[in-house]
Amino acid sequence: MTQTAEDLTLAAEFPPATREQWLALVEGTLKGAPFEKRLVSKTYDGLRIEPLYPSDRTAKPVAARASGAPWLVMQRVDHPDAKAANAEALHDLEHGATGLSLVFAGSLGARGYGIAADADKLARVLDDIRLDAIALELQLSPQAREAPQRIAELVAARGLAPAALDIRFGIDPIGAMAAFGKARIAWPDMAKEFVIRVRDLAARGFKGPFAVADGRVVHDAGGSEAQELAYMLAVSLAYVRALEAEGVPLDAARRIVSFRVAADAEQFLTIAKIRALRVLWARVEAACGLAPAHAVVSAETAWRMMTRRDPAVNMLRATVAVFAAGVGGADAVTVLPWTAPLGLPDRPARRIARNTQLILLEESYLAKVADPTAGAGGIEALTKGLCTTAWTLFQEIEAAGGIWAALTQGLLQKKVATVRAAREKAVAGRRDPITGVSEFPNIAEGTPGVLDVAPASVAALAAGVTLEPLAAMRLAGPFEALRDASDAMLAKTGARPKVFLANLGRLAAFTARATFTKNFFEAGGIQAVTNDGFEIDGKTDLAALAAAFKASGAQLACLCSSDDGYAAEAVEAAKALTAAGCANIYLAGRPGEREAEFKAAGIGHAIFMGCDVLATLTEAQKLAGAAG
Repeated sequence: MTQTAEDLTLAAEFPPATREQWLALVEGTLKGAPFEKRLVSKTYDGLRIEPLYPSDRTAKPVAARASGAPWLVMQRVDHPDAKAANAEALHDLEHGATGLSLVFAGSLGARGYGIAADADKLARVLDDIRLDAIALELQLSPQAREAPQRIAELVAARGLAPAALDIRFGIDPIGAMAAFGKARIAWPDMAKEFVIRVRDLAARGFKGPFAVADGRVVHDAGGSEAQELAYMLAVSLAYVRALEAEGVPLDAARRIVSFRVAADAEQFLTIAKIRALRVLWARVEAACGLAPAHAVVSAETAWRMMTRRDPAVNMLRATVAVFAAGVGGADAVTVLPWTAPLGLPDRPARRIARNTQLILLEESYLAKVADPTAGAGGIEALTKGLCTTAWTLFQEIEAAGGIWAALTQGLLQKKVATVRAAREKAVAGRRDPITGVSEFPNIAEGTPGVLDVAPASVAALAAGVTLEPLAAMRLAGPFEALRDASDAMLAKTGARPKVFLANLGRLAAFTARATFTKNFFEAGGIQAVTNDGFEIDGKTDLAALAAAFKASGAQLACLCSSDDGYAAEAVEAAKALTAAGCANIYLAGRPGEREAEFKAAGIGHAIFMGCDVLATLTEAQKLAGAAG
């Protein structure tokens, strides 16, 4: 007799637990602290994230890739030299990649590099590559408008059947306008060009999709998940309308559009975002009187999460992002190599990007189950929340006249700027910590190698129409600027700015705050001069403390001890440091009711959890002579 899951009686001897019982236990653990503040968080879209969710037994899987079908392992081709780009592409395909993402110079994803779009160089990039055996994706730029036609001519020259090829042409004029804030002409005229380009490719026999709604535009600029979704819906609908207006049937028009999303280390939100995208697009299709069809969704690991400092952590971030994209149902995934923020990645970095996907596919079997998070309470709640919030913003964009009107009016830019400012504030205060940058910095780290290749040369954009661009950013940028200033001081003077840790009392009294202080200051490139304290018979030897400060060469000092230690020794220690020539004394912790007393003794600054870390470090660098 076959046993089913319903027949299992594991833990049947225990009475069923209720949420009320769980809440009672939680209240006892919180000891009066508010549940909402301690255990409930919110996304940048205002969606609640609860600590515990029941399973959603009414949920149905979101249709994405076929069950058991792997996603396409895409590899970026972005070397400005055509011969070198070709060599890397061939190597990638020989070692596991199943598709290539051609990144053209000047495109959103080029990051300063990228391939040229002229016919000869493009043919050289694709030399010896079996276009009928791989997937091809184009990341176009305004300067590379003719690249799809060049690809089509190359296909014809090789005698290949266009309909048999898997090519996503990536035409996205609205995305380029939104990202760069410049265009030759306005959308009504651009729409006619768009349709002509699409029709030309379709007439040649290609099956598409030909256009892309690229959510990276919003994500790179610091926007939220719902904003990214609403933007993609609005852009894709603008393309469908342009095609329909020129006589293309709706069923054919909707198949011409694909989607590209940013996958970041916010694992659950990335999964929910990709699932929500498919649900939302199905709703648009239904509103058009169409039965939902499979939408092609590509994912690329997020630029804004990448760091130049401690860049090895980028490998971990990318792994989480790939996991989320695969589980979320992306059809194709591209990984930014871990050294991308430093320059053009070399072959070992590209190999890691490729193998991150291959390990998850071939060793973890991540693609073997279709929509594995279906029914998971937390993911379902996030998916539904994103659908509702994104749909509301999408309706607002439509009410404004569509995505072009929303961009020219600055409607979308203002909303994205609000979220970006909130993110930047959270990063500055370390509420959104960045491992290796704002948390656990390694001030003495080495810099990994990248290729010695000059950035790609790109012609300036025509500016017949201008608007406020959705400019790309990286969250780690402000902290990295402080580290750069520290490096500059080291190169100029032979020493970094320093802070002396004035550890008071016994080891157990100051260790926690001394560790906090070291990480705090070194996140800003200020080297912490550590020690084991100066305690003799339970008290700090102030003369030894002052002498150690003088010998350290530090410009700053920070008192580190327990609250009791501060009450007993902070004032006298500050006076000793001042007498030793220290003009800028910090306190690790909140001064509390002793603030006036501490200030009178020369303790002019305090560092603590929740303070504006970035502003404090910027000021500290100026005091130490490294900036300003």
